[in-house]
Amino acid sequence: MLDTDQSRAETAARDFDCRIFSSLEEAAEKSDAAVIATPTTTHARIGCRLIELGLDVLVEKPIADEPESGLRLVEAAEKHQKILQAGHLERFNPAILALEKVLTKPLFFEIHRLSEFSPRSLDVDVVLDLMIHDIDVVLAITGLMPEEIRAAGISILSPKVDIANVRLQFPGGCVANLTASRVSTERVRKLRLFQPHEYISLDYGRQDAVRFRVDPPMKIGFESLPVAKDEPLRLELEEFFAAIQQRREPRTSGRQGLLALQVACGILAKIEEHARIVKQTLAAH
Repeated sequence: MLDTDQSRAETAARDFDCRIFSSLEEAAEKSDAAVIATPTTTHARIGCRLIELGLDVLVEKPIADEPESGLRLVEAAEKHQKILQAGHLERFNPAILALEKVLTKPLFFEIHRLSEFSPRSLDVDVVLDLMIHDIDVVLAITGLMPEEIRAAGISILSPKVDIANVRLQFPGGCVANLTASRVSTERVRKLRLFQPHEYISLDYGRQDAVRFRVDPPMKIGFESLPVAKDEPLRLELEEFFAAIQQRREPRTSGRQGLLALQVACGILAKIEEHARIVKQTLAAH
């Protein structure tokens, strides 16, 4: 355990019977791997240093605060032949694992991720705080990077963007509409996926997914996907440990985390562009 807050470190060490370290160097000397759960702006600096010191690393999402830093982290892991896993927890959600087994040709996504306001993670916009989960899921399912991004967002309770709506268009015509808000009155975590002749509705929180199919001749079929409910965080950590033992790329690799970050930053750029247009329009009136 290494924390800049000594009292917090002492509490965690007491609760989990673990040792407290005074520096990254001391932690690396006594460890084989590390989980970085620090402010996003520190991910690359801490991650690169731990990798240089010989550790495999799991970095909480987003992998960094901007693509250049994320790339440094990925390149450090590749140079030193260390495992780098991005902490995209929803990829380990049992409902997502069940969905992946019935994918054919995704054509349209409608995704909502809404949360009540919390002072947590206000160092980044809602896109990097919440929407990054769904960006990663969509990129993994499509296996593609978007060719067009349209986005709008506004700040409400913080200096950063608190609510955002995004449209991603992929090669081949697939479209993903994503909405993320941290100023909602309720907590919503839902994904809807349309592919030829069927529609799948997934709830991240309940860990369930329902499949509606159209079978000849125009018969509507309905079934719940078989979901083995589990704790995503445990599955994520098990994957990290397995990747370390087998010296293989993890399910949510550093490169995948970098791709999600690149799209997220592209979205933020489009939000800024939209905000300028709105400001100009208001000024003209």
